[in-house]
Amino acid sequence: MDMLLNFLAAAVLAGAPLLFGTVGEIINEKSGHLNLGVEGIMAIGACAGFMTGYATDSLIAALIAAFISGVIASVIYALLTVTFMANQNVTGLTLTIFGVGLSNFFGEYMLGKTENNTLKLPENVTSQLRNINIPGLSNIPVVGKLFFSYNIFIYIGVVIAVLIYFYLNKTKAGLNLRAVGENPAAADAVGINVTRLKYINILLGGGICGIGGAYCSMITCGGVWMSGSVNGLGWISVALVIFAIWSPARAIFGAFVFGAFSVLKYYVPKNIIAVPNAFYDMLPFIITALVLVITSIRQSKENSQPAACGLSYFREER
Repeated sequence: MDMLLNFLAAAVLAGAPLLFGTVGEIINEKSGHLNLGVEGIMAIGACAGFMTGYATDSLIAALIAAFISGVIASVIYALLTVTFMANQNVTGLTLTIFGVGLSNFFGEYMLGKTENNTLKLPENVTSQLRNINIPGLSNIPVVGKLFFSYNIFIYIGVVIAVLIYFYLNKTKAGLNLRAVGENPAAADAVGINVTRLKYINILLGGGICGIGGAYCSMITCGGVWMSGSVNGLGWISVALVIFAIWSPARAIFGAFVFGAFSVLKYYVPKNIIAVPNAFYDMLPFIITALVLVITSIRQSKENSQPAACGLSYFREER
């Protein structure tokens, strides 16, 4: 039982950065933009969050810096794809290369300014990143460990996912955004400011991705700076959008499932099941492919990619 609980808790921790990246990408795609720059945005957020926490000794400042850096990175993407109508796929890939390179460059520069070539977060910050003990809840057998014994990032991620779900499905602005993602010309015709909505939500999604990057550098790496801390999680987040069927609420479950697969190899007894680790690494993508096939067969409008996703909107052609 203890091993099962530890596995489930580890799955939640491993899936947290995927949740941020997935929710951020869902907002982008709902606005009609396939942003393949999630990996680069998360890398920039990882660097900005860690370095700010290191310099200011403040977790709040680190979270704000990670969010703002994600927003700034998304400004580049939005400017090129919304205003200049550049190809979204090429722009996203370029942003990924730029973001990862910039993060590693700045990290190496900061490492070179230290005496022992090591950057470690101050104790005041790392103490705030430890699991939170909620009186009366964290000590409940089984339930306490599964739901009330995580770090602050986990709860922030779940709250963001729930809020974005209500935003997209229960608010006028969210419904307008979905209309833009499905048919920007029709949305424009009824008076919706397509460009403004696209900019706001692309920047919002980028900021959320930036927080996910900060999780990688500040928690996954144990509070010690490591280059390449995101390590492909941005790409997995893009795939997880399909698994979550473009729903922030389902992204919570999807991130948990993908997180479980990423740590499964550490909990399966090698003397019982002798399977190469690469098999566990490819399982999430196999499941994603199956979900994509099932979604295509069902032809459900509600559970499919926005119709205008990946297409530039030329207002003069409406």
